[in-house]
Amino acid sequence: MLESFLAVVTNVGMDVLQTAAILLPIGAVFTVLTHFWACNPGRPWWRKRGLATDLCYTFIVPLLIRYVRIALIVVGAVVLFGITTSDEIQAFYENGHGPLAQMPLWLQAAVYLVGADIWLYWMHRAFHGPAIWRYHAIHHSSTDVDWISAWRFHPVNIALGSIMADVVLLWAGVSPNALALLAPFTIVHSAFVHANLNWTLGPLRYIIAGPLFHRWHHTAADRGGMKNFAPTFPVLDMIFGTLYLPDNVLPENYGVSDEAFPSGFGSQLIYPFKS
Repeated sequence: MLESFLAVVTNVGMDVLQTAAILLPIGAVFTVLTHFWACNPGRPWWRKRGLATDLCYTFIVPLLIRYVRIALIVVGAVVLFGITTSDEIQAFYENGHGPLAQMPLWLQAAVYLVGADIWLYWMHRAFHGPAIWRYHAIHHSSTDVDWISAWRFHPVNIALGSIMADVVLLWAGVSPNALALLAPFTIVHSAFVHANLNWTLGPLRYIIAGPLFHRWHHTAADRGGMKNFAPTFPVLDMIFGTLYLPDNVLPENYGVSDEAFPSGFGSQLIYPFKS
């Protein structure tokens, strides 16, 4: 019993250290970049309002989500494909299956990127509807949007969004190695689109989401808050009429309209169930 507990504590500690090792250089890079190209000058990220809350979301929620994702994948393997032995489950989880798993890894990664972006675009729009907005409001509650805001998501939001995208595509046959290949891009790009930068990306702004594209999404609903839903490819917003990139103006005010919205990590986790 004690050995199992110590093993769990050790694994959690290693996960925390690994997360810190990834985020520290990212934070250093954006500290330099925002010194020269800040969209909203005046407050560095390490003095932002709600930093402690952001750090809780960054370090605590991913630990829980990781095991939920694995559990769903295993249950799907058992129910959908009749895989029951531990060796078969391990092979399914590590290598993928079917035609998709036979494609080159880079092509599987491309399939994942496009498929996940389509799923997340429509889920993102759904989260802005009245039925489940209270879960997504957590992400929009940050009044100082910066790179560390990228992981401020309620677990329900993550479960219906990125976890389901991962699980469905893995069930479809994409190898987990493709997700591992994309992991550095996913982490850096998530931080990048939330960074306090005034970059439009020029002609690339229609190809890949950048800071201004996503910062407009964090403004009020009558500005860009009901626009720019795509996580990675703005072409989805172009196709479905939700692109908002005005010229010669920068976004300024962020957050939700409810002035009584809770600011602490614990109170935000229970907020959707109390509303």
